[in-house]
Amino acid sequence: MQQRDWAIVDAAVKHKVPYFSQWETPDMTLAVVAEGAQAALLKDPLWASSGARNVEDYARWAGNLCGMACLKMVLAARTGKTVPIMDLAMGCKDHGGYVEEQDGRIKGLIYAPFVPFVRDRFGLNARVVTGIPVAEIGDILTQSQFFIASVHHSIRWQDTVPPAKGGHLVLVTALEGDLIRFHNPSGHIAATRENVGMPLETFDRFFAGRGIAIDR
Repeated sequence: MQQRDWAIVDAAVKHKVPYFSQWETPDMTLAVVAEGAQAALLKDPLWASSGARNVEDYARWAGNLCGMACLKMVLAARTGKTVPIMDLAMGCKDHGGYVEEQDGRIKGLIYAPFVPFVRDRFGLNARVVTGIPVAEIGDILTQSQFFIASVHHSIRWQDTVPPAKGGHLVLVTALEGDLIRFHNPSGHIAATRENVGMPLETFDRFFAGRGIAIDR
């Protein structure tokens, strides 16, 4: 591979996992960055595929659905079925994983209620992991099939020095030596979106030391 920091793995590799964006149109990311999710996503032509009641609800929720996009990928990998992202979000909300505040803002994903939600609805064994250095992700992946990792959203630009760590979720699928592989629900181009390969030391710049492990 010519670029080691950002790489797309061939579809035949054993870690192939279906990719889904947190927006129904994956190419909306730069518009979201420029305009904000609620403004930009009112123009998403594929919004109805989300399962939202209307485009306004979709635009209000989609900026918070990186965790649901990760879950959608896990379920597709496990079952071959695609669950609308808003169906996942509303089920998670019913378990307390999201909270709608009086001003319309959405709080979440809240990790602890996510665990019983995916157990009760999908039979998945998940656990919250906190306070880990990036070097321990490999240990997590020896016990778990996936790791939903908290990173800063600017991870789509590998040279960025983020102002903080965490706040966005990506689906880690494999560790190959010192190269971590993940799907980013809000990557702005294909190379920063699906089967991204990044050195652990680079990933560590964005990684908050916490996430959700989903067992085999």
